[in-house]
Amino acid sequence: MLTATRSWKQGTWRTPSRALIPAALVSLAGVVLLVLHQPLSGYGLLAAALAVAAVVDRALFRDLVLIAFGLTVMTLVPITTDISVQHMAVMGSAMILAVGVPYAVSRFVYRDHAITFPLRTGESWTRTEKWYLPVVVLMGYALLPFYMLSTGVYTNWPAASEPAEIARLFVGTNGLGIWDELFFICTVFALLRRHLPMVQANVLQAALFTSFLWELGFTAWAPLFIVPFALLQAFIFTRTRSLSYIICVHLLFDLVLFLVLLHAHNRAWVDIFVY
Repeated sequence: MLTATRSWKQGTWRTPSRALIPAALVSLAGVVLLVLHQPLSGYGLLAAALAVAAVVDRALFRDLVLIAFGLTVMTLVPITTDISVQHMAVMGSAMILAVGVPYAVSRFVYRDHAITFPLRTGESWTRTEKWYLPVVVLMGYALLPFYMLSTGVYTNWPAASEPAEIARLFVGTNGLGIWDELFFICTVFALLRRHLPMVQANVLQAALFTSFLWELGFTAWAPLFIVPFALLQAFIFTRTRSLSYIICVHLLFDLVLFLVLLHAHNRAWVDIFVY
């Protein structure tokens, strides 16, 4: 017998097992599109997911349409670490559409306010939350140099040596970090959480999160730390309801990434890493 769970935002009761199949198909489509680079199969899975959702639950269908839109927009542009002004403008525009359109439709068309960006919660960060921030820096310091240098993955990023290039690399790494939280946590996870239990929604968003970063250049064994990071970010967001906090966590990690990239391409620079 199926067990119903309460929707996160609306307080309605839905059957998670029926919602899981189309939601999982959307997540699988992301893997096929971004990791396997099979557009025909990937878009076919998206279409199948929406068709099943339309039969299962109209509200689920509407929410998956928003996720599918954002995913489709991102797959139509090159997802690379190119820091040329032209590429950053193209990819940046796609990122704005992928987040902005679902938000606008949810707020002004559906009028359900399912997607929110809670920067100010009115609550102070707890002692544990404050201590977690330096821990994130230490984890990045211990992990990222070894990962980037031992695998050679740093070559997926351009060598930035001129001031303008360094500035664009800094903006690019931080901009992507912020967008990750806006799309995968505040949009994908928030929409899935309306129809699925925490664990299921979290696993599905983490699969999309990891697939996108794989396409961006985090290959080799990166999923071993990206998956836990994505899962933990959604868990923290659920507990704190604070976008500003999870962005701080992500940007601290990305600060270490930025410094490692500078060091990897210019070994005499930022020579502060043990590896």
